Amino acid sequence: MEIFGIPLAAMMSQLLLGLVNGSFYAILSLGLAVIFGLLNVINFAHGALFMLGAMLTWMGFSYFNVPYWPMLLLAPLIVGVFGIVIERTMLRWLYKLDHLYGLLLTFGLTLVIEGVFRSVYGSSGQPYDVPGLLAGATNLGFMYLPNYRAWVVVASLAVCFATWFVIEKTRLGAYLRAGTENPKMVEAFGINVPLMVTLTYGFGVALAAFAGVLAAPVIQVSPLMGQSMIITVFAVVVIGGMGSIMGSILTGLGLGVIEGLTRVFYPEASATVVFVIMALVLLVRPAGLFGKEK
Repeated sequence: MEIFGIPLAAMMSQLLLGLVNGSFYAILSLGLAVIFGLLNVINFAHGALFMLGAMLTWMGFSYFNVPYWPMLLLAPLIVGVFGIVIERTMLRWLYKLDHLYGLLLTFGLTLVIEGVFRSVYGSSGQPYDVPGLLAGATNLGFMYLPNYRAWVVVASLAVCFATWFVIEKTRLGAYLRAGTENPKMVEAFGINVPLMVTLTYGFGVALAAFAGVLAAPVIQVSPLMGQSMIITVFAVVVIGGMGSIMGSILTGLGLGVIEGLTRVFYPEASATVVFVIMALVLLVRPAGLFGKEK
């Protein structure tokens, strides 16, 4: 069976690849949106922390024989603690300054983190096997669906929408939003706003590490694996609207699918289609599709 002269299996495989990439875009842009929306920090180190999550997963198995499933929890926890240290020792002094200072600091952190791992492991990628429980593929009749790629989509969606629900629909999320808009009023209710801000940053970077663990069996683990990803993710955040939680999720998934379809119909444009869409959105709606106009 063909659609527009293209075999159905080929189109569906590219759509699946686009959906998997969109899942990574969604969870990474979600972490960026949480940090920017609640802390007003443009966290350029997000790509390096994504890489750190994948590298910790590979190191855990290579050096200590820790399998994939424990690392799915351990790597985000370790990177989250690392993020808390960054926030407490560096970022906390920049909240009242221009966004550019936070961007420059996190860009510098990116260079340091990537440089350390590149000096030890080089630039070549390290393979990481798919966990045995998710090996193989399922026959859908018109194509074979790799079980691990299906898991990536399901896990990413579950984490993304759970995060959205906590921030938008719970009392804790209301405290977080209020604490960024009027911290003195929230502190009057006995809430430790600085601690809440610190934990928020730690959670945001833990999301990046979680995406890195999911990516380890899909993308070769490399100290530079976050570089190409973070540029696209920033474009996703801009299109969805800086600080918009749901905008980041929906835009990430949607752009991943569009990217996959572009590979089918016009492969030459697949690397630039996201940036073309970003330019068009900025011309029509500078705040992004889901962002609030000031």
